[in-house]
Amino acid sequence: MIRTGAWVLAGLSLVGTATTARAEEGGCSKVTAEALNMPGLTLTGSKLQEAGDGLPRHCILSGKVNERTGLDGHAYAIQFEIRLPESWNGRFLHQVNGGNDGVVLPALGDKADGLVSGGVTPLARGFAVLSSDSGHSGNDPANKPRGLAAGSAFGLDPQARRDYGYAADMTLAPIAKAIIAAHYGKKPDYSYIAGCSNGGRHTMVAAERMPEQYDGFLVGNPGFNLPRAAVQHAWDVQALTKADADIRKSITREDAKLISSKIIEACDGLDGARDGLTANLKACQKTFSFDSLRCVAGSTEACLPSAKVDALKKVFAGPQNSKGEALYSDWPVDGGVGTGNWRAWKVESPVAPWNNLPIIATMGGASLNYIFSTPPVEVEGSPDKLVEKLQSYDFDKDAPKIFAKEGPFTESAMEFMAPPAVDNPTLPAFQGGARKMLIYHGQADPVFSVNDTIRWYEKLNANVAGKADGFARLFALPGETHCGGGVTLEKFDALGALMDWVEKGKAPEAITASVSAANKELPAGWSPQRTRPLCPWPKFAKYTGGDVEQASSFTCATE
Repeated sequence: MIRTGAWVLAGLSLVGTATTARAEEGGCSKVTAEALNMPGLTLTGSKLQEAGDGLPRHCILSGKVNERTGLDGHAYAIQFEIRLPESWNGRFLHQVNGGNDGVVLPALGDKADGLVSGGVTPLARGFAVLSSDSGHSGNDPANKPRGLAAGSAFGLDPQARRDYGYAADMTLAPIAKAIIAAHYGKKPDYSYIAGCSNGGRHTMVAAERMPEQYDGFLVGNPGFNLPRAAVQHAWDVQALTKADADIRKSITREDAKLISSKIIEACDGLDGARDGLTANLKACQKTFSFDSLRCVAGSTEACLPSAKVDALKKVFAGPQNSKGEALYSDWPVDGGVGTGNWRAWKVESPVAPWNNLPIIATMGGASLNYIFSTPPVEVEGSPDKLVEKLQSYDFDKDAPKIFAKEGPFTESAMEFMAPPAVDNPTLPAFQGGARKMLIYHGQADPVFSVNDTIRWYEKLNANVAGKADGFARLFALPGETHCGGGVTLEKFDALGALMDWVEKGKAPEAITASVSAANKELPAGWSPQRTRPLCPWPKFAKYTGGDVEQASSFTCATE
């Protein structure tokens, strides 16, 4: 099973606290669209959900807003659900989802296992939680003939693009708060927004476009440069298919294990401990070279042929045009590149209907053309045709389309998808106040480069005279791939740390992480009780002596 998103907490101290309001029996039905008096809003259903499966007794209220017919002739609306726990803690969390959106995921506030919220979902902690489809249906029957491209076909409609990028979130936040106030008789005391991957992008966009709506912003593995990252998908496909025409064979499982082992061999001890983690990310980049994997004359074992080494070097260097100008980002090396999540995205997925082609070729190929190119480019939605389309992508002629505008498409992909000040951030609404942002990003993420996130954070810090850590902190996760999984410690209470920062003024100097029992890729030698401090960038967990399985044996250091 591919784990594309996973969060947890180490402590449950906040669960069940501050039960400040209690909804009346059957309270869902008292909230009506007429009473809310918000233009274009329809409430479509309410259901009282009894407690069970780790969730409290709560009301599920469903609705939609801004129904319309798009320029492509298809029906659109922003559909949503908000879950209202009977015992409410006075807080609101806007759950922003990943991928292409297009479906209203259960409004739990986190994955069901609560990996970044203490092993307990925000809903179970007492939050009122909102979730939406971001203004389009990924299951539109009219798009079924488009095959694997169906979920991206909304890109043919300009407003659907805007809704996906930012407008749906801006529409729904005040609606959700009005529903909460009507249901409980008071507004939220604190409001949060959280998501991973595209959800991390949603959160960073909200920090610039609508910061007044939230107090805390929890950002995971953010695709804040998503159109640029989509160009990387074409770059990867072209690089890897030069190593082998069948991308699924370009890097075999044995190759991946060798690559990972060589990275660990070179970088593991740079944090002071031989523990299977590349915690000192900066030093690792200076220590490891892909050329160390290259077979020399007479050697065929524990090495890779030059074609594969060259492909890896090209992938990790990031996409460029013919002038040598960077089109996205470079990537760091980390021991997590040998894991199943990394492989599923870059090389070979376990999904048989996709012909086991990687996610970058299927979902990535469709979204790059339909959503992120202007004008949108229609592509055939079979797995092989999507790969062929990426193989023919021109980095001089096609890559500029993510910045293009034409006709009814009055906003480029970079304009509707990225934070407005993506290349020169300052976050003015965060400076000097209680509003906070906590970012976490896996070092082995195969979808969005942690180097891109680090550069964004360092630019922010430079722009605010080195004071960014007063309102925003970044945590790089050794070994973690995309939103969970990898050779890593992926259970940590990011939400609790953010709440303490927002509500108590206690900044996170470190967050204790532990291993997840559900992670099947952990080395056999790791203790199931292993813990580590996650450190705010540029610090890393440095070994100071003692039991290597315990967080207390490490401190956050810069060298």
